[in-house]
Amino acid sequence: MEITVRKSELVKELQLVQGIVERKNSIPILSNVLAEARAGELRLSATDLDVSLRSGCEAQVKGEGAITLGAKKLYEIVRSLPESEVHLKVLPEAWATIECERVSFKMAGLPREDFPALPEAKGTGGVELPVPALRELISRTAFAVTAEDARYYLAGALLILEKDSLSMVATDGHRLAYAQRHAPVKTAEAQRVLVPRKALQELARLLGGSEVTRNTLANAKELLAA
Repeated sequence: MEITVRKSELVKELQLVQGIVERKNSIPILSNVLAEARAGELRLSATDLDVSLRSGCEAQVKGEGAITLGAKKLYEIVRSLPESEVHLKVLPEAWATIECERVSFKMAGLPREDFPALPEAKGTGGVELPVPALRELISRTAFAVTAEDARYYLAGALLILEKDSLSMVATDGHRLAYAQRHAPVKTAEAQRVLVPRKALQELARLLGGSEVTRNTLANAKELLAA
């Protein structure tokens, strides 16, 4: 694997996965991000086995391949590089070099085969959701989601999609939060998705800087599915 990518693009993509990777975990591979180079794209994937996230950016691919590298350390390295193009090359025995102008780093990684398989989002069956409405539902209900791992059946919020509205309900057994927003939702029938607590936090962070982007339910399920 050998690619060249803009530093700004790589930093933005690595920042997305920081909330997903597990830093304190008995499974070392879960602290890594999977980097895959294929057909002019660098694809990054992260998971904690409950929540998964996959993103990507354009890259000059000189050699296709894949490797997993420590997500936090890679982010810190790339963020410290000059504003230029970053050259990433995979070496034998899961080592990788990261070069930018006169700066060079060498990192130890883990083989791609050790990384858990992630669910593939299907291209059909998606539902477009208005970002402002979804963001507001999360902000009004996330506080009521329980933080107790033992009560796993309450550790999330129920998202309800109907033809002309979307609603979200959350409770920790003592508090109950319900929010509804009227907006056109292109769905033939009502759909319900249980969104885990951590996925709610990541969705709120991802949607925070976007006013026009739309998420599909298929992509949301890939991010949220346990």
